[in-house]
Amino acid sequence: MRIFDPHIHMTSRTTDDYEAMYAAGVRALVEPAFWLGQPRTGVSSFLDYFDAITGWERFRASQFGIRHHAAIALNPKEANDPRCREVLPELDRYLRRESVVAVGETGYDSMTPEEEEVLETHLDLARRHGLPVIVHTPHRDKKHGTQRTLDAIANSGIAPGLVVLDHLNEVTVDLVADSGCWMGFSIYPDTKMDPQRMVAILQRLGTERMLVNSAADWGRSDPLLTSKTGRAMLDAGFTDAEVDGVLWENPVAFYGQSGRLDVTPLPGFELGAEAELFEGNSILRGAAAVPATATATATAS
Repeated sequence: MRIFDPHIHMTSRTTDDYEAMYAAGVRALVEPAFWLGQPRTGVSSFLDYFDAITGWERFRASQFGIRHHAAIALNPKEANDPRCREVLPELDRYLRRESVVAVGETGYDSMTPEEEEVLETHLDLARRHGLPVIVHTPHRDKKHGTQRTLDAIANSGIAPGLVVLDHLNEVTVDLVADSGCWMGFSIYPDTKMDPQRMVAILQRLGTERMLVNSAADWGRSDPLLTSKTGRAMLDAGFTDAEVDGVLWENPVAFYGQSGRLDVTPLPGFELGAEAELFEGNSILRGAAAVPATATATATAS
């Protein structure tokens, strides 16, 4: 089983998670920009974070055989904080990076006018950059929030096929099914969706435009629930090809619209290969720096 997790926050996860994900079949993922739990208090903390998920995290994932891509946005929970909204003018340059394959995650949290304005800004950025968009549907008043989101997408002029509405469930999926947008589902231990409920939706609506993700973050979550959903699909009678369609082909098709997606296998991770270490450490750090005194001595000689 090969897996592309289209929404996961690996900056909150450990190297053990990367190893377990690779063993379960994960070979590619997208990490959308997220909030930290602790409110940010200025633009600089966003920039450090954006640099991390478009650079360091991409490298860290590669050490475990997984292709890492990012999405960049101001998260809906932070759209109401004027200190955070100051990052909006900075987004354009990050959306030009080769590791960025989407705008996101954006959308509504409390459905305030500020969130509406930020969502419109993100949709406009996505349209101008020709990038897909990951749209977070609110956890409260979910049906109304999803319909309001669909209205905003329709008014923006962006092609529906470039948009995935995420965190859907049985209450909201039918609203999105006929919109032309992609349907995203986060599989969680206690909330959102579980593998069996996901299988029931796939049995009813089919596998077209369906994305299944773990959305794993710093909270109680499980980065292997994509794999567990695939096994639940097989147990329910879906074919290997249908499972591959949902867990691999669909996210490749969606994010491939960016023109930047790279899902070629990383070298050195064939069956039986051992990960390269740096002085016994699980993450390569490059060559050791040469002390200034050693450099001076070598130059003098």
